[in-house]
Amino acid sequence: MSRLAINQRTLTALLLAPLAIVLILLAPTALFALVIAVMALQALWEWTRLAGFRQRPARALMLAAAAGLLALLWIDDSPLLLGAVLGAGVAWWLLALLWLRHVSYAAAPTREHAWLKLGAALLAIVPAWLGLVALHRSEPLGHAWTLLGLMLVWSADTGAYLAGTRFGRHKLAPTISPGKTWEGVAGGVLLALAVAAAGGALLGVRGIAFAPLLLLALLTVAAAIVGDLFESLLKRHALVKDSGTFFPGHGGILDRLDSVFAALPLFVLGKLLLGL
Repeated sequence: MSRLAINQRTLTALLLAPLAIVLILLAPTALFALVIAVMALQALWEWTRLAGFRQRPARALMLAAAAGLLALLWIDDSPLLLGAVLGAGVAWWLLALLWLRHVSYAAAPTREHAWLKLGAALLAIVPAWLGLVALHRSEPLGHAWTLLGLMLVWSADTGAYLAGTRFGRHKLAPTISPGKTWEGVAGGVLLALAVAAAGGALLGVRGIAFAPLLLLALLTVAAAIVGDLFESLLKRHALVKDSGTFFPGHGGILDRLDSVFAALPLFVLGKLLLGL
């Protein structure tokens, strides 16, 4: 990565991070849900292009249908539906692990493969959006728990970048994303566990509940890595470097949210099941 690209990446991150934190902690859930929905739909727009859809009217119709689905999920906030949607999201990312083992699967630019990848997009994006919204409006401290969940993903990405750049030697998945290393994974895990420990203490997690929180943080980081790798696979199939150019130095919205889409359904479902 060139020095200019690194400077752009750093500047963009410094500008976006405070805005994101303010939105999470201070905005009412309705506004938070709307902003996240707009970002999710932009990510879906980029995903449809990676999937192989080229006609803008058709892609716009897909976005309209997805927006309608998010609206229905906002109206029906039953715990049973939340659990089912989150479970479907977690199940999808477990299946994605098998897809990552067969990198050439659905690589050919056929209509059938495009629709398959669109289905994958909905199973990735919809549960993540619903999980974030449900977590944000939960009581008590829903806003703070939302920030912790997202900070686990952000810290894992930052730790992986720093450790991988400095110590990276052993490739994690060279056929999918040659830049990712096991050393980067270790750095991301360590930083995320530190964030989980500090965040848990601030949120009042005490005693025996600390161990489940750290385990959940570990699983959340693992899911984030799967999401990152899967988007890299989609870009490899589409023969592009970034999903878009929305953020200078960072690529598109999907490039920034791929890990979040994979990690948050598991984090929210795990928090519910563990009673944290």
